[in-house]
Amino acid sequence: MKNILYLFLLISQVFFAQSSFEKGNDLYLKGQYQQAVEEYENIIKEDKQQSAELYYNLGNCYYKLNKVAPSIYNYEKALVLKPNDSQTLNNLKFAKKLTIDEIKEVPKVGFAKLIQNFTGIFDYNTWAKISVAIGFIFLLSFIGYYFSQHTLMKRIYFIGMFIILVALLLSVAAGMSEKDHFNNDRPAIVFAEISEVRSEPQKAGSAIILLHEGAKVYVTETLDKWKKIELTDGTEGWIDASTIKEVK
Repeated sequence: MKNILYLFLLISQVFFAQSSFEKGNDLYLKGQYQQAVEEYENIIKEDKQQSAELYYNLGNCYYKLNKVAPSIYNYEKALVLKPNDSQTLNNLKFAKKLTIDEIKEVPKVGFAKLIQNFTGIFDYNTWAKISVAIGFIFLLSFIGYYFSQHTLMKRIYFIGMFIILVALLLSVAAGMSEKDHFNNDRPAIVFAEISEVRSEPQKAGSAIILLHEGAKVYVTETLDKWKKIELTDGTEGWIDASTIKEVK
């Protein structure tokens, strides 16, 4: 009986979430962006059917309302759920043009860059699926090798198994690397109009740089009401935790 009740509640939540999502879409099309925001935000608050599309639409609404930080934040949330989505990346690029700060990105060089470029082709879930598919092919090759009666075919299967095994190990390693990167990567968006980055986790610390609404930072450490952040240009410092909002 409890299982049936739980299933009923789950179906009800999905139904109402979908209804609110569609209502938000209709409001957006009518140009009623603030009302659409309220519908989308209600879905998130009630922890119903959250998706990349929901955050993408919410980002669009905030962009139309000229609210820089919320628009960038929601586009980033959408990209967490649906990495490398071309529409989201394109809209995020336009939203970033509304920001004041111009923070340069120091690119990685050498072997580390090559590894990151390779593993970053897919997210860790896709790498996991690729690994399973390659593992299945390896199993078929092993069966072919085991049951083959011809020496030439056995050699072909054996060589194929070796190549497939290397591919399997590479895909597993890439997936683990991306999973580790995902877990350790803590992007955040500055929501305060102006926020000071300080040398120490206290107001007495000297100011290193001023950040404005919409700037993207990466959290590396938390201490009481302060967060240590790193910018894409390598600058590090402490910022008041209340002035930023973490994406993940």
